[in-house]
Amino acid sequence: MSFDLVVTEGEARVGVLHTAHGDVPTPAFMPVGTKGTVKGLDPARLRELGTTILLGNTYHLHFRPGEDAIAALGGLHAFTGWDGPILTDSGGFQVFSLRDTLSRVDDDGVTFRSIYDGSTQRLTPERVAEIQLRLGSDIAMCLDICPPASVPRPEHERAVRLTQLWAERQVDAPRAPGQLRFGIAQGGTDRELRARSIDGVVALPFDGYALGGLAGGETRESMLDTVGWAAPALPEDRPRYFMGLGDAEGILEVIARGIDMFDCVLPTRTARTGSALTARGRLNLRNERFARDPRPLEEGCGCPACTGFSRAFVRHLVNQQELLGPRLLTLHNLWFTLRLTAGARDAITRGTFDAYRANALASLAAGPEEEPWRS
Repeated sequence: MSFDLVVTEGEARVGVLHTAHGDVPTPAFMPVGTKGTVKGLDPARLRELGTTILLGNTYHLHFRPGEDAIAALGGLHAFTGWDGPILTDSGGFQVFSLRDTLSRVDDDGVTFRSIYDGSTQRLTPERVAEIQLRLGSDIAMCLDICPPASVPRPEHERAVRLTQLWAERQVDAPRAPGQLRFGIAQGGTDRELRARSIDGVVALPFDGYALGGLAGGETRESMLDTVGWAAPALPEDRPRYFMGLGDAEGILEVIARGIDMFDCVLPTRTARTGSALTARGRLNLRNERFARDPRPLEEGCGCPACTGFSRAFVRHLVNQQELLGPRLLTLHNLWFTLRLTAGARDAITRGTFDAYRANALASLAAGPEEEPWRS
């Protein structure tokens, strides 16, 4: 078994995921390194922030620089300099979210145009497994169809059918040494379709299971309602992965419903737009009210941005388009997200997660201070 369940509080869980490149305490947030790197940060700095596992993007790495080049250079770990666990997605989300590049979907796979050169490309479950084998990731995701929430029910039904068909073909496909493979359940917020998808995928011997196709346009209420019954329906002795979630409220709420792993570009993308994530919500550092504010991004924060620089300086960097600005905000936002997750893990262990979650949500609801700094 690759997963040990250590302790629970209600549906919230603490566990340890064992991989070929180290153990991952769960709940765990995975920073997104789309092309093999978290933008602006080197592996040593990611470790200092508390990162235990990274996500890499199969679609982009397949096209640039290509899995053969990465394999020739020793695999994704050696190529990127990150020696810890790596999860690679299947590329399916990119194919289906870039809907204007989609050419054909059939039982065998999907045909689409590359966003890099417009060439016609083809992905099948077997091809996705082969690419991830060559990349040498620790966890490989199955190819699935990930429709937006707004599509008609027949499209969700087709996504469930093909995702299951492809999982059955990929579950026993060749893997890299020690590589784990996760299956994915689709179905949107439709209870019957989601339950059908879960029943089908958990019947296959995957090392972990993911809820896909959520946080894709449905309301937060319906998403959390779905997670509330869907996560406990997944096997207790396998890790449960919510694909594509990274805001503080969402993290706390899915942990409370039994999710172990989650990823999102939100902390890093928000940084690149000039905003800081804090316990009281977002700060837009482009705002004039921070122009002479000597305080750190967040009082008491131990990240490199907060221990060394003021809001005024970070604002100056962002508004002058200096590279250090988004880099400092990336450091802070990842620190915040990783610390929030670690705090939840610790609280579950001590049996105080309900209070931890309530306090954190109350702080977020209060919002950031509105008054400009006055000396």
